[in-house]
Amino acid sequence: MTHPQSPSTWIHTTDYHTAGEPFRIVHEGLPELPGETVGERRVAAIDNAGGIDDLRALLCNEPRGHADMYGGFITPPDDVGAAFGVLFWHKDGFSTACGHGTIALGVWATDTGLVESDPDGITEVVIDVPSGRVAALVERSGGKLVGATFRNVASFVIARGVSVQTSRGEVTADLSYSGAIYASVRAQDLDLTVAPGQYTDLIALGREIKWALNESAEAQFADDPRLSGVYGTILWDDLGRHDGGPRQRNITVFADGEVDRSPCGSGTGARVALLADSGVLGPDETLEHRSIVDTVFSASWDAAAERADGTATVVPHVTGTAYQTGEHRFMLDPADALGTGFTLR
Repeated sequence: MTHPQSPSTWIHTTDYHTAGEPFRIVHEGLPELPGETVGERRVAAIDNAGGIDDLRALLCNEPRGHADMYGGFITPPDDVGAAFGVLFWHKDGFSTACGHGTIALGVWATDTGLVESDPDGITEVVIDVPSGRVAALVERSGGKLVGATFRNVASFVIARGVSVQTSRGEVTADLSYSGAIYASVRAQDLDLTVAPGQYTDLIALGREIKWALNESAEAQFADDPRLSGVYGTILWDDLGRHDGGPRQRNITVFADGEVDRSPCGSGTGARVALLADSGVLGPDETLEHRSIVDTVFSASWDAAAERADGTATVVPHVTGTAYQTGEHRFMLDPADALGTGFTLR
């Protein structure tokens, strides 16, 4: 990548966290990418057009980031129906969906005035992402943030009871789609529970399951092959029910061993699709979804049109909060032998 050599070429970012999960926003100084849609620009980014994959690595890798860093590059929208587009990125590349990032982007857009915000109501921020068009519904009272709801693309169950061989024996996984494909496995089936003390084992088993299923027939997305493959493994615990619906805790192990500190926005959507299909989460109920660090999203759903093959779909609504953690200026000194950095797990 080009080595910034003066303050005018430094890389400016605005950082947020959503329920504990980082989201680093880059909204200026980006190369123009080929493509008419965000999905097409993601393909160009994967090919490192304009050196943008080098920029991702610089901001994600140590010493400027870490193995669990996450962020997004702001792009033009697909058309005038959205405020902007975004390319989501992590240590292993560019993802197709990101719910916690969408929540952070909605708050950022209304914090900065990019989208005019109702100080005493809900402001819709429409965003184009590689998996389609989503929205953040940002609620404020007296100008202060109350919360933001991520409205995802239509989501659905792909397959249930898919057998997976792991180092702890054979288990079954349920696959569902919510902007990306996730495999859900009950943690106790692996003799685990979603707790910080079991973090290392949870990562290891999450990776095993992802790679065991990634090339399976169930993980091939016929509508758009760019969305194929298992993006993440959701290991979950049942916490019973509250007055308004089910309670669960999860850890989402995505990409190649990266862990979502939040309850995972698009992963929560994938759980909603499964729970709505099974009747565990009714149309007037709310899922209380907790993370490994005990932060919370609440989630519900609206029915959507069936797919062409008759599969039922739902539109998940996932609510959380996001807060700014800082503004940063990064550079790469041309004499720095570490270049775009490194990751340690």
